[in-house]
Amino acid sequence: DADPKPQGRIDELVADKLQQLGIPPARNCSDAVFLRRAFLDVTGTLPTADEARRFLRDSDADKRRKLVDRLLQRDEYVDYWTMRWCDLLRVKSEFPINLWPNAVQAYHRWIRTAVKQNMPYHRFVRELLTASGSNFRQPQVNFYRAVQSREPQALAQAVALTFMGVRPTNWPKERWSGMAAFFSQIAYKPTLEWKEEIVLFDLEKAATEAAAKALQTAAFPDGTSAQLSPGQDPREAFANWLLGPKNPWFARNMANRVWYWLLGRGIIHEPDDIRPDNPPSNPELLAWLGSELVTARWDLKHVYRLILNSQTYQLSSVPRTKHAERATHFASYPLRRVEAE
Repeated sequence: DADPKPQGRIDELVADKLQQLGIPPARNCSDAVFLRRAFLDVTGTLPTADEARRFLRDSDADKRRKLVDRLLQRDEYVDYWTMRWCDLLRVKSEFPINLWPNAVQAYHRWIRTAVKQNMPYHRFVRELLTASGSNFRQPQVNFYRAVQSREPQALAQAVALTFMGVRPTNWPKERWSGMAAFFSQIAYKPTLEWKEEIVLFDLEKAATEAAAKALQTAAFPDGTSAQLSPGQDPREAFANWLLGPKNPWFARNMANRVWYWLLGRGIIHEPDDIRPDNPPSNPELLAWLGSELVTARWDLKHVYRLILNSQTYQLSSVPRTKHAERATHFASYPLRRVEAE
């Protein structure tokens, strides 16, 4: 029944915002509620009866943190978060994506290995953006094949939605076209193997007059013009810009998406609708989480732990107020439907 006490920087930033607005936070959740919540959010499964009994009988004051560490090491964590990434990256065999089974199996296997090994997030994205080769043997290239249209603007839109959390359809036409130019030199070449395709930076295509004209318009989404060397893969230049530690879109988007995955609502909501007129409910919290991701060398598990061990995540789902903004500012754990996964 005691008022929750901040356990770290997340809780301090959330509590400060709630205090400014005069919103009391919910009480702490019980051990039984936390156990069920953590199992579902981290592994997509419920604890067994024996696991529940052991946890509830454990008198260790640090047992919640230890449970989080154990869950993040389980195979179910790998399976569940692989599934989350497959949703985001459009891993699907049939219409409307048509990756086909061989490519889907290779792509899924690569994503699962990355999750299991906790591949640094910036390396994970760089491989997806810059890979070339067979869609059966270099599975990262399926990122481009999983977009319904192969037009540069459609590819740019997929990149922006997935890794920047923005919708280019809201941008001025020139800005979207400037980003699309980085994806205008991609070629798709069939092989003699059924449904195999080579995805690559096409030097022949890049040498044409049309390609040169397209690259003259290349500009990063922040308005900076691109300085591309002859024969340079424009995707590399874009990845270098996107993955820079000072790029405000990249780390902030991932931090916001992880928060959304674990708490059911983004600090910017929806998580793929980041724009000036849809500001974060707690800018300081989002900036801090993004900086933590960079400082931790893009270790996503570090961010998971920060959130899962926070008092904010461990609040009861029963609010103590009817204040209209209680959900926006995370005054209680959001009650939500269990996902199909």
